[in-house]
Amino acid sequence: MIAIVDYGMGNLRSIQYKLNKFNVDAIVSSDPKEIEKADKLILPGVGHFGKGMENLKKKGLVEILRKKVIEDKAPVMGICLGVQLFTKHSEEGDAEGLGWIDAYVKKFDFSKENNNFRVPHVGWNKVKIAKKLKCWPDFSDDKRFYFTHSYYIECNDKEDVGGVSHYGHDFVSIIEKNNIFGTQFHPEKSHRDGFGLLMRFAEATC
Repeated sequence: MIAIVDYGMGNLRSIQYKLNKFNVDAIVSSDPKEIEKADKLILPGVGHFGKGMENLKKKGLVEILRKKVIEDKAPVMGICLGVQLFTKHSEEGDAEGLGWIDAYVKKFDFSKENNNFRVPHVGWNKVKIAKKLKCWPDFSDDKRFYFTHSYYIECNDKEDVGGVSHYGHDFVSIIEKNNIFGTQFHPEKSHRDGFGLLMRFAEATC
């Protein structure tokens, strides 16, 4: 069973609908007891990093997530804000993250550059694989996914980078470290390739 963690940030039902449509047992929950029973976790999210961490703490979810991911090694997938919360710190709200990945979240800033890049980065973009992904070993670089974000992840350990995309400069669009996986893009909004990625995560032993 997959638990889609509800901490009040984003439309979680669309992810559940996609998984349930393909007969994957997935629930949306903020109940630590239900999350404890899950085999895998998905941490989605849209919005402010600081607010996201505040909500996780208010709902008493930080400790159960740490236990499941760090101690029990349950596979977890972060999406957009969700994957950013895996990091140590974000410029957005000057807030500390969950600290599972040695990485930081920074804001796109093109104010001093002569270009047409706007913030937020919204739309379709390619992902170039940085290493062979456990969840999708035959991933090819011709796939496009849907992004909407003003902040991006910068990893201190390059081994944690699973894929990169380009918007003004290269940025991390997939992270993968042991049982921890995440995408800056929204697979649930990315049509066939996005649905495929969700299913790969649901079915893989990663």
